[in-house]
Amino acid sequence: MMESNNGGFWQRGVAFFIDKIILYFISLILFFMGILAMSLGFQSYGFVFSTETLTEVTGTFVISYYIMTILLNVMYFTYFHGTTGQTLGKKALGLKVVQSTGEPMTLGIAFLRWVGYIISGLIFYLGFIWIAFDRKKQGWHDKIAGTCVIKIRPSSKMLDKSSEIG
Repeated sequence: MMESNNGGFWQRGVAFFIDKIILYFISLILFFMGILAMSLGFQSYGFVFSTETLTEVTGTFVISYYIMTILLNVMYFTYFHGTTGQTLGKKALGLKVVQSTGEPMTLGIAFLRWVGYIISGLIFYLGFIWIAFDRKKQGWHDKIAGTCVIKIRPSSKMLDKSSEIG
């Protein structure tokens, strides 16, 4: 039985989870830096806020933080996929994103793939679940961008067979 060179559903899921943990900690640091900057700014200027003003400032901060986390997400996935084909999570699991033709990724294709993430997640994450059932192990975002995820490390089964031969 021949083993597929495409990254499977569970491997890709774990890699994505690792990436999301990394992004979570970065965004948490940014959140606390923002809170600290706001509190220092209020203290240094001696502001006294009414409840209305405080609610407005807090709302602005939350919206700014949310936009920043989206931009961080776009930059992380676009940069790593576009330059090396691997995010830190994919690198840890020996996976790499390439174009379906086998050519390396570009920043433009990586951005298109990130937009495909949105589409893949719209309806109960069906575009991601699709990976488990697709013959080529492609999610909707892969199909949109013309990419596939491949294994760059030989699997343990392949290593066992090569040691028997050599």
